[in-house]
Amino acid sequence: MISVLFAVLTALSNGSASVFQRRAAATVPDEEAMHASLLGHLVRQKVWLAGIGLVILAAVCQAVALATGPIAVVQPIFVIELPASLLLAGRILRVRLPREVWYGVAAVTLGLAVGMATAAPGGGSETVDGLRWIPALIFTGIFEVVLVGAALKTRGNSRGALLGLAAACGYALTAALMKDAVARLGDADGWVELLKAWQLYGTAVAGVGALFLLQNALQAGTLVAVQPMLTLGDALISILYGVTLFGETLRVGWWLLPELAALALVAFGCVELARSPLAAGSTGQPSRVK
Repeated sequence: MISVLFAVLTALSNGSASVFQRRAAATVPDEEAMHASLLGHLVRQKVWLAGIGLVILAAVCQAVALATGPIAVVQPIFVIELPASLLLAGRILRVRLPREVWYGVAAVTLGLAVGMATAAPGGGSETVDGLRWIPALIFTGIFEVVLVGAALKTRGNSRGALLGLAAACGYALTAALMKDAVARLGDADGWVELLKAWQLYGTAVAGVGALFLLQNALQAGTLVAVQPMLTLGDALISILYGVTLFGETLRVGWWLLPELAALALVAFGCVELARSPLAAGSTGQPSRVK
């Protein structure tokens, strides 16, 4: 399936981008957190620019995936970003990963496979009725304000996790807007209709906002504090958008049992990955450069 292939490519690109962005964000002084100067500091670093290049590649792959498949199929695949991030980080930093990390990778991968097989997401429409966007945007805005407000009251990994979840919500909204926008390419005047659609510009705004939140999340906490919230949050919120906005369907009834088991397996995998010294920033190399 084309959508699955490009979703996997998106996840691998985003996972790699997180590693590069994390290395760059760790050099930012705390006083620049949640300020525009943070991006000015990052843009001067080649490793961060490499991460942005991967983000752009991921966006192209994601657009193809969303244009060819339901959002509830595409976005959950992104949970493999976390194991991909740690495996790549271990290779870049030349750190030998312990068995627990491999158990975590296996658990996340197996949990994703079981979850997708049992939930069997699908169906739905290609576009969203304009009026249905209004309550979705209102509730999303409230959710983001609450998360950012809570994050500003704390520091370290707690802030990183909260901002990671806020970024996840932003990326899920970006995906929903992107899917609604690219569906117009199927029309006779596809490119004209695309350029006229507010969803296209909403995608850009939501994507930049999510990127800003992610940079601050990576600056505030370790990769493991941010990445699980980012990947799991993105998957679950995207499914919610898929069901409520696009009318996509999931298996329910007794299927909920294996679906919950799959979710628990993914969560267990994230915990195992969190125990990695690499993820905790204790690999013998500094997790912060002040």
